[in-house]
Amino acid sequence: MIHLTVRHTTTYTYANPVRLGEHRMMLRPRDSHDLRLVKADLSISPKATLRWMHDVFGNSIALARFDEPTTELRIESTLQIERYPGDPRRVEVTPEARVYPFIYSSEDRQDLARLVDLHYPDPKGALAAWAKGFVTAQPMDTLELVSSINSSIRQQFGYGVRNEEGTQTPQETLELGSGTCRDFALLMIEALRSLGVAARFVSGYLYDPALDGGSHGVRGAGATHAWVEAYLPGAGWIEYDPTNGIIGSDALLRIAVTRDPSQAIPISGEFTGRSGDFTGMKVDVDVTTRR
Repeated sequence: MIHLTVRHTTTYTYANPVRLGEHRMMLRPRDSHDLRLVKADLSISPKATLRWMHDVFGNSIALARFDEPTTELRIESTLQIERYPGDPRRVEVTPEARVYPFIYSSEDRQDLARLVDLHYPDPKGALAAWAKGFVTAQPMDTLELVSSINSSIRQQFGYGVRNEEGTQTPQETLELGSGTCRDFALLMIEALRSLGVAARFVSGYLYDPALDGGSHGVRGAGATHAWVEAYLPGAGWIEYDPTNGIIGSDALLRIAVTRDPSQAIPISGEFTGRSGDFTGMKVDVDVTTRR
């Protein structure tokens, strides 16, 4: 078990007082056997009325409504988390799914249907061809297949921070040979889906062991992070981080799981003002161990 504190502060600034519309926040994780939420604090300025709900995936959502105009919106989330990582070496896949290709049971297919469907057009078959390139034998070990896609993205693609909103399509990431953690997660998700493996998008935070004297740093720390969960019968949802080529690490702190990246935006909202009133946004994320 590892004790972690996550501080995530987002600040929006405006040249003149603006009226804020409702803001939607995905900042609070759910308790599970591998992640326990010890304490959560959410501070918002200016003062807001909060309403909590669960989305269609069961993620915890906070909705904030504001009464007074403001020139600054500051949202600060502080989480205290206990992380209990699994051991990827002890993953147990059912015998019928240990080798690829395999077929999900009829019950699983009903629940996983949209997570196996491709979500993005692949008119020239570039994604399908890239994914099939990892199938080096038939049959082949399923865990080896998924792991090879995960590690290859880390090795073959350039990582860079992109300030623009949104996520590249898998085809764009293949063509550019570079992307952010969200781009890499979506590429791996669609590659797995093209091979008939159910996959979903995960948004959260990444702890960098180098901060505690570890020998290797990770890519994507110091901001929100994104990775993949693949569903394998018997093992369930397994975490893969293609940005760093890691599997099931205690460094991955899951906040939300969704079908598509567009459904996992940490903070979204609107304001009413004049053109040019919005002057900037600053995001600070700090993940540290608690002694």
